[in-house]
Amino acid sequence: LPASACKMAAAATTSAATSAAVRSYTVGPPTAAVVPVGSCVFGEEFVTAPLVDKVAISHDTAVFTFGLADEAAPLNLPTCACLLAKGGADAEGKPIVRPYTPVSTNAMAGKFELMVKVYNGDAPGLSAHMDSMAIGDTLEFKHIPFNVKTQYPFNLKTIGMLVGGTGITPMVQALHAILGTEGDSTQVKVLYGSRTKDDILCEAVLDEWVKASGGRLTVTHVLSDEPEGSAWEGPRGFIGPELIAEYMPPASDDSCQLWICGPPPMYEALCGARGEAGVVEGTVLAEAGYSSDQVYKF
Repeated sequence: LPASACKMAAAATTSAATSAAVRSYTVGPPTAAVVPVGSCVFGEEFVTAPLVDKVAISHDTAVFTFGLADEAAPLNLPTCACLLAKGGADAEGKPIVRPYTPVSTNAMAGKFELMVKVYNGDAPGLSAHMDSMAIGDTLEFKHIPFNVKTQYPFNLKTIGMLVGGTGITPMVQALHAILGTEGDSTQVKVLYGSRTKDDILCEAVLDEWVKASGGRLTVTHVLSDEPEGSAWEGPRGFIGPELIAEYMPPASDDSCQLWICGPPPMYEALCGARGEAGVVEGTVLAEAGYSSDQVYKF
């Protein structure tokens, strides 16, 4: 496949800096706080939530903390699932709606945290609107059945995660449950594609979790646009057949499943568009022998 087909980096230009001062931030240790589907405080109608904190954690990424109506209640989002956020306006003046997966867990009461890469291209989207918000400004959220994904416990011996960019946040949500649950022995192998080392989200968190996992979690970063001559010694390019063969569980392992989350070109190259059922013939995973039951599209 041509490199352009496998490109994981988002085409939009990221901001040189978010509007928040850069501060230290950590997701913390893996925390299992799993709740049943249908428990989320947000329902199928949009409800406003105030921005209560904003922490820039890199040149183009921030953690936005939103408050809940009940300061003593958790978000109660099932694992795995996401929220829909609405705000700002597109070129036609219509509100922008985007899905986001919190990096916080249901152990947090009265608020939740979203890790967002801020894009300020020719047509700024919801992330740019969020970055422009002041503390106390509100954004709308809802949670619908379509946003509920595969649920914990996953009942798999090995999970391979093929991730691009902000697609890491649903995986962090799953890893909270897998690594934070006593007695869970699931092995997780992550291939994570980013443009440059500075673009890697959750790098410090993933490093900490790998060290504390006792070998259950491995993470391999793949950089597509890292400058030549930099200190980077890991894989370069895009996630393709060779890296999958080296770092992912093989298709012959019927107790494994590969999870995909990233930009549209990543789905199209690896397994077929996100909206297409199963693994599409001619894609990387189909050629490698993975069945549709062994691949889950987030």
